[in-house]
Amino acid sequence: MDMTSFVNLLLSTLTLAGNVFLALVLLYFAVSFFLKRPALRGVPRFFEEHGAVCAFAISLIATLGSLTYSDVIGYEPCKLCWVQRIFMYPQVILFGLTLVRKEAKKIFPYAVALSLIGAGFALYHYLLQIGVVTTSSCSLVGYSVGCAEVFTMNFGYITIPFMALTSFLLIVALGALARKRSPAD
Repeated sequence: MDMTSFVNLLLSTLTLAGNVFLALVLLYFAVSFFLKRPALRGVPRFFEEHGAVCAFAISLIATLGSLTYSDVIGYEPCKLCWVQRIFMYPQVILFGLTLVRKEAKKIFPYAVALSLIGAGFALYHYLLQIGVVTTSSCSLVGYSVGCAEVFTMNFGYITIPFMALTSFLLIVALGALARKRSPAD
């Protein structure tokens, strides 16, 4: 297996696992809403204590993944890729500082804000790639690649912008879980 195939398979598998986790988080919140109490008492406590570590890992993997695609494999990032990077890269630093200073509750609101904006761009980019949204051109002067170009497609739906979307949504979900603490916990 060559490097490109390995990176694509690894990051796509992590994205798929992230999608499963997001589905479970939605299920958790739905059940908690209907029960009017946390569905599983230990879940909020775990993510309150370890959510910043998880978010740091997600932002680091997303950052290293995007750098691997552009600087090692040679996929030229488009304009929307750069915008998504603007909202992901600082989160590695934010969560890294959080781990050192133990201030996850103070950082998550900023990370969630960055992630929601980044997720909007990633969703738009993904919709461009799958043809739901069409545009004449998304490339800038000096960029030879358009935003609708698909470099990789795995499991029938995972593209690079979808990986970014999943990463942003995972950070939002972790922020929500870290805040979802019952007074009885």
